[in-house]
Amino acid sequence: MSNVLDNFDEENEEGGEDRALFYLKVISLIIIVLGFGLYIGDVLFGKSSLDVLLNLQEDKDTLSAKIQSLKEENAVLQKEFFELRQLDPDRRK
Repeated sequence: MSNVLDNFDEENEEGGEDRALFYLKVISLIIIVLGFGLYIGDVLFGKSSLDVLLNLQEDKDTLSAKIQSLKEENAVLQKEFFELRQLDPDRRK
């Protein structure tokens, strides 16, 4: 009977170590998944992403204003060009 109890105690001790190792693996996996999730969240929605978005919107506004001024300048130059073209006596229609 003593041998049976000794074997039972040894199996329980080994099972406890296996159980502790299992819990350690589960906790490690949870920590890794949470860390990766936080990293991805920071990359997608973090401060640097917001800065890039705001800079791009500012650049878009600046370029839109420049396009508008160039269109106006182009219209003035085209008008001047056509006026000069009609005044040229050597030019025939």
